[in-house]
Amino acid sequence: MSTIKVEHHPTEEQLNALGVSGWPTWSKEVSVFPWHFGEQEIAYILQGEVTVTPDGGGDPVSFGKGDLVIFPAGLSCKWNVKQALRKHYQLG
Repeated sequence: MSTIKVEHHPTEEQLNALGVSGWPTWSKEVSVFPWHFGEQEIAYILQGEVTVTPDGGGDPVSFGKGDLVIFPAGLSCKWNVKQALRKHYQLG
């Protein structure tokens, strides 16, 4: 099974190369909810603190402001938004 990849505090050059500032944004209040990624998503966390636990017993992955996160296609998981989340994201 593919895993969630987290890069803590990537450089400004990396973010610019990906074009992160032009990606759409998404926000979510403090909550817990299930989610399924139908395609890969790359997210850059602008604010918040989250723990994502893959279904089927995978290890929980925590990330927050300043992190770049790659979620693999096909991942089913539970999101635990501990501090209100705002992120840039790109699908596919």
